[in-house]
Amino acid sequence: MRGLLRNNFYVTLADAKGFAVLAVLLGVFVVAMDNAVPSLLISYLMLVMIGFPFSSAASIRKESATKWEKYKLTAPVKRTDIVKSFFVSQLLWLAVGIAFAGMGVALSVALHGYPFDKDTDIFMLFVMGIAVSLFVGAIFFPMYFLGGEERSTVIMIVSLLGGIGIFMGLTTLVNKVYPGNMTARQIVLSGIFMVACSVAAFAVSCPLTVWMFRRKEY
Repeated sequence: MRGLLRNNFYVTLADAKGFAVLAVLLGVFVVAMDNAVPSLLISYLMLVMIGFPFSSAASIRKESATKWEKYKLTAPVKRTDIVKSFFVSQLLWLAVGIAFAGMGVALSVALHGYPFDKDTDIFMLFVMGIAVSLFVGAIFFPMYFLGGEERSTVIMIVSLLGGIGIFMGLTTLVNKVYPGNMTARQIVLSGIFMVACSVAAFAVSCPLTVWMFRRKEY
């Protein structure tokens, strides 16, 4: 598994470096701006928390282009481990995105103060970033192994829109359960519920992708 994770890391590294440079530049701009425009900070948090793991998932296309995905099957590794390595890699890059988001929030708050009305607003932003990223991965991997590399661009778009759509659907559900002004406790419970749903979807997607990969012929 370590070798597979190392391979996934190097495959993603080039795109991740470019995205990291963009994230740093945008982060400097967002932190330097006054918090009178909190939408900038919100956009930045979503960008880095979704962008890094999305880059990791999308890098799987490079293996198809270089035929490396076929060569891996001749190595002493199981197809199950190959699929698991993709899911673990996305979690690791999600952690990188969370770290970037955390540093951006910390610096912005330190310089300009807390920009939101409720103490739970930042919490829900992290909930959204994590949940959408996991939903995107849960949709992308099984669809990729089902549809193939030639449809990967469409699958990436569908996965991103699907992840956002599922989160919005959960938000609508929560708003129906709590139609009035939500208390801090209700907001926290709702956030935990959304993350739990995304984790469950991500966990179920892994064996489903393994099943599809085992049936795939090269």
